[in-house]
Amino acid sequence: MTASPNPLHGPLRTCGPAHAGEPLHTCEQFAFIANAPLDVTWPLFGAEKERVWAPGWNPVFVWPAAAFDQEGMVFKVPHGDKTAVWVNTVFDPAAHRIQYVYVLPDVVVTVITLQLAPIAQSTHVAVTYSRTALAAAANDLVKEMADQDRGAGREWDLQINTYLRQRR
Repeated sequence: MTASPNPLHGPLRTCGPAHAGEPLHTCEQFAFIANAPLDVTWPLFGAEKERVWAPGWNPVFVWPAAAFDQEGMVFKVPHGDKTAVWVNTVFDPAAHRIQYVYVLPDVVVTVITLQLAPIAQSTHVAVTYSRTALAAAANDLVKEMADQDRGAGREWDLQINTYLRQRR
């Protein structure tokens, strides 16, 4: 595993296959400050509420059928020519932690973990993306996805803080 500092968005780390030809595993981390208190920002990281600040985010809920953010929810999101199936594995308001796992069949499993923490009238948001190719043939795509993950902190920061400014 290698690490490199990113002063704006926290450390980044990438894990790779131990041997050539093995499926690739990547881990990317970033952090940012959401300019609103935790009680305002927390709900915005649920799959349903994310719609208000993330352009193009439009999950189709399987369970519960009526969109409702909770642990165990299952939803689908188009991803190119495939459909990703997402499951919320942790939705813990007391610990300020949310986790999603999604699968692109025969391509990749992705785990996204968010840890929120109050900082005065703002919220520190730490995000980890872990991706595992389901076959070595998907390594290039997983590497490309991890490269995109590296820039996601700036994108999330801009999108959510723009939304928070506009709602005032």
